[in-house]
Amino acid sequence: MAGGNWAGRRLGVTKSVCPECLRVVSAVKVERDGGIFLEKSCPEHGFYSALIWEGTVESYEAWGRDLQPADRILAAGPVERGCPLDCGLCEEHERRGCCVLLEVTDRCNLHCPVCFAQAGGGMDVPMEELGRQMDYLMSHGGPFNLQLSGGEPTMRDDLPDIIRMGREKGFSFFQLNTNGLRLAEEAGYAERLKEAGLSCVFLQFDGFRKDTYLALRGRPLFPEKEAAIDACERAGLGVVLVPVIAPGLNEDEVGAILDYALRRMPVVRGVHFQPISYFGRCREAKEGYRLTIPKLLSLMEEQTGGNILAAHFTGGNATNPYCTFQTNYLKQENGTLSPMVHGTARAYATSEQAREFVARQWSGPDMPAEESGCCFREPEDGGCCCGEDTAQRQFDTSSLDEFLVKLHNNTFAVSGMLFQDAWNLDLERLRRCYILETDSRYGMVPFCAYNVTSREGRTLYR
Repeated sequence: MAGGNWAGRRLGVTKSVCPECLRVVSAVKVERDGGIFLEKSCPEHGFYSALIWEGTVESYEAWGRDLQPADRILAAGPVERGCPLDCGLCEEHERRGCCVLLEVTDRCNLHCPVCFAQAGGGMDVPMEELGRQMDYLMSHGGPFNLQLSGGEPTMRDDLPDIIRMGREKGFSFFQLNTNGLRLAEEAGYAERLKEAGLSCVFLQFDGFRKDTYLALRGRPLFPEKEAAIDACERAGLGVVLVPVIAPGLNEDEVGAILDYALRRMPVVRGVHFQPISYFGRCREAKEGYRLTIPKLLSLMEEQTGGNILAAHFTGGNATNPYCTFQTNYLKQENGTLSPMVHGTARAYATSEQAREFVARQWSGPDMPAEESGCCFREPEDGGCCCGEDTAQRQFDTSSLDEFLVKLHNNTFAVSGMLFQDAWNLDLERLRRCYILETDSRYGMVPFCAYNVTSREGRTLYR
């Protein structure tokens, strides 16, 4: 919002961009009105303020306490104009990539009002160009986890060939970012993708009500989402539900989404929340309230009756902790969740460790769905953490293969990513981004820098 002045207790200084012209400007983090705000002023366009944290200074500082040392970026480019204008990656960047988006088309079979890519053109990226982008990634720190994106990547009939090409070049994990329509409608399509080497499906899943889908996707879609999950289950593909959560629209569906995901285990591997960001088609942040990490955690706790607790979560140490929240659970026989102490974000502090966890957890179930077993953690007294004596387990732990299958199939990941836009962009956070977009002109660009959009639609890279 324009106008205003600096007010409140200042916590730190950073840099951001002006939402009108994308000029780099100084910014401060300020405590006021029960939260932390990022405030900045452009000499041409005035003052702007964005909520970045609900809660106390102590809770804000504690969340970022375990910040890990910076990485050395392989084959980094020079710093000439400064962050965020030298991406590729440049020498100032502090994290190697974990997941890289490979946009294969700008065609789409929807016209989502919140599309970050403003998809809907008529162009596919030539296969030769995709091959060159893959070669670039392999020579700059790969193999990364590849996210096949767009547009809607299933618009391409040769998508299985793209996966096979990537396999030949040395990539081992392929994630399909999709609305699920083709998976739902075309018999055998999920099996063909699985046979080509697809690892998992990152499925748009914003809730259950018609008005939710009308607002975010332009048409009611829940039956198609269920049909897509069914298709992936038959094919043995893991599914991660990806809800965009918008203030005043589907905040009250957070618990129901988690409950549905648990019922659909093990084909559903977890839920990855994405609070709405204001870029692409959805680029004007409304003044006042926006979703934050503490708010999402409180919604989960309230709407699951305490089955999921805010205290179970940490920020991602492999990226900037203020970008994400995550934890992992083991589903018990009675449907409750037991947090995996050794499986939280603190267990992996590098981009490479994050890659390995994502590839392991989000891949499909190891065998057809079974009833949940115990949660597999034994306290010092020899009993099972779910209260069952280890001698009374319903499966034979002498079989290591069976144990590992049950462990994988009963593991449930809950996470979220708070992407930055022109209103709340913090360049300190951006320099630790490990979600990257590959682009033949620039190389690898942090997702938020690639998609940042001014109020009038200007971008820096896209």
